[in-house]
Amino acid sequence: KQPTSSLARSKSLVMGEQSQSPGRTPCPHRLGPVLKAGWLKKQRSIMKNWQQRWFVLRGDQLFYYKDKDEIKPQGFISLQGTQVTELPPGPEDPGKHLFEISPGGAGEREKVPANPEALLLMASSQRDMEDWVQAICRVIWAPLGGGIFGQRLEETVHHERKYGPRLAPLLVEQCVDFIRERGLTEEGLFRMPGQANLVRDLQDSFDCGEKPLFDSTTDVHTVASLLKLYLRELPEPVVPFARVLWSWPNK
Repeated sequence: KQPTSSLARSKSLVMGEQSQSPGRTPCPHRLGPVLKAGWLKKQRSIMKNWQQRWFVLRGDQLFYYKDKDEIKPQGFISLQGTQVTELPPGPEDPGKHLFEISPGGAGEREKVPANPEALLLMASSQRDMEDWVQAICRVIWAPLGGGIFGQRLEETVHHERKYGPRLAPLLVEQCVDFIRERGLTEEGLFRMPGQANLVRDLQDSFDCGEKPLFDSTTDVHTVASLLKLYLRELPEPVVPFARVLWSWPNK
């Protein structure tokens, strides 16, 4: 993560505003359910001032509106062929929670030099910024087998069948195999936390379509924490709600 120069930030180009010509804006409601929505501030093109807009993530498009209740978007950003990056606050931006969407595309994990075509966004908190970055990453990497944290279980399994028949995601199989081999006698398994930074790094790797391997230096508590995190972020539990309701005894 490298700081972005103030010059590049001042020239941030709102990609969506280039795509507002009549007939070209995709219809938001045809792109499926809302994946995430909320207020963000975007840096106005050329100018350094910030504009607060209501952002809505649908499909692989990020729409923004002047007001929460508006129907017609003011602009949009097509996320395929882009990358999203958290930015450390610079001297001019102390305490600000910044991230940018820039051209680059899935597969380019390393931060590219400051790009004048990047869209600079500011969230209200660190957690809000992380949630937005994760949601956008999931959309960008999903076509390449990434974005599995927060993805429906059946969608992940269906996509990974290209690696061979299986009933569980590769991440689950890998974690369970490692825990069975090295963790069954470990005290506090699934109770003691793993290394938070490493858990986050492993999550990012799996979400980017990579398949990181565990070795003899990998902490079993970290792997257990990764597995718990994956299960916790599933949109629906491993035992689906419908199955729970169906099996609930009638009274």
